[in-house]
Amino acid sequence: MSHAAAKASIGDSEFDRDTAITARAGEPGVYDAELSAGWTIIAAVNGGYLLALVGRALSAALPHPDPFTVSAHYLTSSVPGPAVIRTQVVRVGRTLSTGQASLFQYDESGAEIERIRVLASYGDLAALPDDVRTVAVPPAIPAYEDCIGPEAGPAPIPGSSAIVDRLRLRLDPATAGWAVGAPSGKGEMRAWFELADGRDADPLSMLLAVDALPPTAFDMGLVAWTPTVELTTHVRRRPAPGPLRVSITTRNLAGGFLEEDAEVWDSSDHLVAQSRQLARALRPA
Repeated sequence: MSHAAAKASIGDSEFDRDTAITARAGEPGVYDAELSAGWTIIAAVNGGYLLALVGRALSAALPHPDPFTVSAHYLTSSVPGPAVIRTQVVRVGRTLSTGQASLFQYDESGAEIERIRVLASYGDLAALPDDVRTVAVPPAIPAYEDCIGPEAGPAPIPGSSAIVDRLRLRLDPATAGWAVGAPSGKGEMRAWFELADGRDADPLSMLLAVDALPPTAFDMGLVAWTPTVELTTHVRRRPAPGPLRVSITTRNLAGGFLEEDAEVWDSSDHLVAQSRQLARALRPA
């Protein structure tokens, strides 16, 4: 598989620029940021992008570099514009350090509104042993060139979906029937995932990957916005270069809520991240 566009590198890509943070002078653990309009769905900023942004702040605040487990509660919808991230170191150990962080934006009067609150443990993925004993297997997904890009169907939700242009998503045709009005009803979504500029994945971008596919609710016949309530992500190892494969399943959509279980696999067939989230299943207006 090859792409004609020049490939961006980790640290010098659109994703890195749009998740940049600036330490606030005189306020340790406080970082200013600008939420980019490029990562929105409808008018709200994507939850995975927010998680990566807060994850970058925690990586700066904690002595360990890599997210191991990150649990986020989404309190209010974020919008493009200025934000501040306030971090706190909870505990520092030899293998893991734990911190918490909240991202705030501002109302018309300038008062802070909390958007997302995160509790996370960080470590060093490079220091983990190589031993793997698993019954997990990579998702059965067709070759990249046999999967479907966003050009294959209509926009699923009216309004902005700018995040689509930031990504190279190729959906498994078996999970893309909703785009032509024929959802399978199985609650599955599988896709190849890359950033649009070809930047290879790293632990921070995997926080985005677990929440970047179309919602599994689409495959269950409910094409509507499904905002995240809570999202917990486990990063298991550094991914090998190349596109990721992401598989997401839902078993129960009930009472206006659904769970999504995600697995992320790298080009070397390693399970590199897992997540579970609870989301609201909003009915179309």
